[in-house]
Amino acid sequence: MKQDLCALLRGNSYPGRGILLGRSPNGKCAVIAYFIMGRSENSRNRVFEGTEDGIRTKAFDESKMTDPSLIIYHPVRRMENGLTIVTNGDQTDTIRDSIQAGHCCRHALNTRTFEPDGPNWTPRISGVVKPDGSYNLSILKSLDGDPSCCCRYFYEYDAPVAGTGHFISTYQGDGNPLPSFEGEPVMIDIATPYPATLAKELWESLNEDNKVSLFVRYIDIESKSFADTIYNKHKED
Repeated sequence: MKQDLCALLRGNSYPGRGILLGRSPNGKCAVIAYFIMGRSENSRNRVFEGTEDGIRTKAFDESKMTDPSLIIYHPVRRMENGLTIVTNGDQTDTIRDSIQAGHCCRHALNTRTFEPDGPNWTPRISGVVKPDGSYNLSILKSLDGDPSCCCRYFYEYDAPVAGTGHFISTYQGDGNPLPSFEGEPVMIDIATPYPATLAKELWESLNEDNKVSLFVRYIDIESKSFADTIYNKHKED
């Protein structure tokens, strides 16, 4: 059964980082949404900035950045072959490099594990949208908090349905340590054909204290043109 992502987010103070992939209600556009949240000053000190091939995270105040290793990366890259990659870490580049070498997303992620940030062992979540709008999602996470085992899960959606998407996040909710996302990606109702509308609805649903940045893109399947919307909490002040 499809769920309302905004309602899910309003009821969860800390899903962490999240990816939504799917199809617009008129069936014409591939839909991508990615958000980041933070609890520490270092994690909250970020904005999304547009690049030639997507977006990158950037320190809002360089003087306050203490450790960039797991929070500065390119969440979204669009490749020359029409693939769009979206992830919560530097595995974006691992996937891109693997595809350029003639391999696939699964091949790339088999070389990676969850993030080395015990005791949370933050999952690596990744998505790939193909030129025809079909998409893959994956999550790499520890075995119930045991870092000796990496569990890799891959989900492929070869015929997206209009008005339907799938959502995955790093965490189930807040906690110490943070509990990893559980189960399959959640099937989501995508009700608006407008990226700006979806972005506004999602942004307003994220916890006010913890939200950091949000990116939404709609890609026209036929023309390959796309429209983006970005929200950054720091730039609202």
